[in-house]
Amino acid sequence: MEIFKIKDLSFKYPDTEEKALNHLSLTIYAGEFVVICGPSGCGKSTLLRLMKKDLSPFGDTSGDILYVGKSLNDWDEKTLVEDIGFLFQDPDNQIIMEDVLQEIVFGLENIGCSNVEMRKRVAELVHTFGYEQLLDKKVSELSGGQKQILNLLSILLLKPKVLLLDEPTSQLDPIAAKDLLLILERLNTELGITIILVEHRLEELFDLADRVMMMDKGDIACNGTSREVIHAIHQQQDQRFLLYLPAVSLLYLEKSLDTSMEGIPLNVKHCKAWMSSVSSKISSNVMVSEQKAISNERPIIELKDVFYQFNKDLPMVLRDLNIQVNTGDFHAIIGGNGSGKTTLLKVCLGILKPQRGTVRIFGKKYSKKLGLELYKKIAYIPQNPLTFFVQDSIEKEMYHIAQERNIKNPELIITKRLQQLGINHLRKKHPYDCSGGEIQKAALACMLMEEPEILFIDEPTKGLDPISKQQLAKILNQLHLDGITIIMVTHDIEFAAQHATTCAMMFNGNITVEASPEKLFKGNYFYTTTMNRVTQNSDFPEVLTLEEAKALWKKEKLFSSL
Repeated sequence: MEIFKIKDLSFKYPDTEEKALNHLSLTIYAGEFVVICGPSGCGKSTLLRLMKKDLSPFGDTSGDILYVGKSLNDWDEKTLVEDIGFLFQDPDNQIIMEDVLQEIVFGLENIGCSNVEMRKRVAELVHTFGYEQLLDKKVSELSGGQKQILNLLSILLLKPKVLLLDEPTSQLDPIAAKDLLLILERLNTELGITIILVEHRLEELFDLADRVMMMDKGDIACNGTSREVIHAIHQQQDQRFLLYLPAVSLLYLEKSLDTSMEGIPLNVKHCKAWMSSVSSKISSNVMVSEQKAISNERPIIELKDVFYQFNKDLPMVLRDLNIQVNTGDFHAIIGGNGSGKTTLLKVCLGILKPQRGTVRIFGKKYSKKLGLELYKKIAYIPQNPLTFFVQDSIEKEMYHIAQERNIKNPELIITKRLQQLGINHLRKKHPYDCSGGEIQKAALACMLMEEPEILFIDEPTKGLDPISKQQLAKILNQLHLDGITIIMVTHDIEFAAQHATTCAMMFNGNITVEASPEKLFKGNYFYTTTMNRVTQNSDFPEVLTLEEAKALWKKEKLFSSL
């Protein structure tokens, strides 16, 4: 049965020339698990919001969206609220109440659900999801993953037929992201709920999806089963889309003699099975990739025995924490939601003052006077770079910074930074009109105007499509080569493994382990890369990235059939 039928849909935002959606037509059937992906600005989120009538963006719309055979405009509001649930990218944007239980029942109360029905629904779902221990907590005490599950619970209590999800894992650590995807799979297979999910982190979603739709310039560029889409994109060799494909599938397509669509692996299990079938041809004395260059061992930031709590009634966020970052490091800090990563970053910056312990930067103990001296030596890009901007254009923001900090020849420096980051065409644009990758680069351009020595960056790849992520990686790697020390907080294990020189894992407010990416990630179950899960405990030399695997394969001619 058709649950959504979209006919010749076009949409244009106010004061823009290009259409966000351009005569798009598609059909989604009841019970499908559909993944929508594509470059930033291709219209994914716009399409998703138009399918949820009360979240439809303002602009010029033509065409029609039919829900169960009837136009969305012809359905009553209550039915659409109950039938179509929407999960946001940022869990905080969806939470209204202060207490967990109040938040869970908020939607039920608004649709006039009886007390008996409300109690029955809450008891069943809370028990199913194992959420009982969190019912008496404040929402502010929950981690990002717990908040996202809370939002999902609140939606499920309305018994929706369709779930629309806009990048729901972008702010979650690898464990929380996996938990959420497992829940979605269960909702789809056991309850038959139609799942329509927009996402950039696709490594595990191709295996779950019944259908994948790749969008480009407001229309569907590729539509089919996971293997059909992977095969079609690989044949086209369009670099923009190749970056979206799972590493396990790309390795197979590039190294297997079997070019048929049916054998393409979609998960670690399938890839391991394929590799074991040819393992007898693997050389036993192959060396893995060389270690990345490390810093010059001169400390630039030191934290010793640091304790921090937001107030005396709350538990310690940082406890007995010790960390040293050396000059020239590209240092990645990873860990679960709520483990204290962002708090650590703010303590390093002097934004938060620890209750105990010492913080040294450039060999000096932090103080107000030192903070003023370091103002020009440190750059900080927060998790949401939009909060950085106060002016109505990127150019005005940069001139404002130049005036505040008495920068000479501002026009020369502004043009240099915008061209360096490839965003000179955005200088007149309002920050809120930029994509996630564009605003990340714009914030970076602003912070680099004074040529800082240290760059602090919080979740830089959050919400970025693979193309924007690749561009950001090139920029950060060049800054690192130019001598800037980078301290990055991230959930993106693949990104950290590929680009960082040193990684630290946080757990329970402390640094549990600190090592090179090779030593930290290899052999882990979940806090590692897909390619490492494929190659660990196998005859193939253990590697972290697809690039390492392909280079090793080519260099050593591991398979005699190639």
